[in-house]
Amino acid sequence: MGAGFPFYVGELAYLVRALIAFFLDSARKNGYLEILPPLLVNADSALATGQLPDKENMMYRTDEGYLIPTAEVPITNFYRNEIFTEADLPIKRCAYSACFRREAGSWGKDVRGLNRLHQFDKVELVQWVLPQESTQALLTLRSHAEDLLKQLEIPYRVLAICTGDMGFPHAEQYDLEVWAAGQQRWLEVSSCSCFTDFQARRANIRYKTSSGNLEFVHTLNGSGLAIPRVLAAILENNHRGNGEISIPSVLHKWLPMTKIHF
Repeated sequence: MGAGFPFYVGELAYLVRALIAFFLDSARKNGYLEILPPLLVNADSALATGQLPDKENMMYRTDEGYLIPTAEVPITNFYRNEIFTEADLPIKRCAYSACFRREAGSWGKDVRGLNRLHQFDKVELVQWVLPQESTQALLTLRSHAEDLLKQLEIPYRVLAICTGDMGFPHAEQYDLEVWAAGQQRWLEVSSCSCFTDFQARRANIRYKTSSGNLEFVHTLNGSGLAIPRVLAAILENNHRGNGEISIPSVLHKWLPMTKIHF
């Protein structure tokens, strides 16, 4: 396996499982229906969400297709060729999945440890909305991801991404970064994006207006959240200097312990 494919053992394995449960339960309370997606998609699905051809060198390819870099890919394609009514929208879905990224060209001290992995766990939030509602929907989706960090009591900041730094499918994007005290640096844990009708056109996802016309929906997604860097921030910000790391109280109900011992 090599570097980039971590093992979590004992208390760390419990903590990862607790984070996944917390993220999914919070998404459910915010109106997202959970989906358990496949981990392998075909080229058409990756093309629809903008992974192909832009990020082909970052994806693991098999004889049958591509390992997903994010659950956004299979979830967005769940409604390929679908026609909704206005009353159907918005639709909100969430999913936990393993994610696979080759991270071609990544090297150096900033990608060591849990900072950048070839396989990692993530909960994804996806929405299909009416075009006139997508701007506000993005702010709401971002608030869902932010609230997780507030409850975990992790220092974080929000970045509005400029056009030149966004991928070509994106129309608007916010990144959430957590402070890793041990590394003295900010780590991205969520990217919340609105694609307007870019993905909907590629996947042919439409809705019928009240006047009977067919229009493309707008799609949005964001990490809610990515596990490894959140885990790193918890460990680094809650180290008490006595061989113990305090676990955020919001996670206690899923765990057999309240502290990790090193």
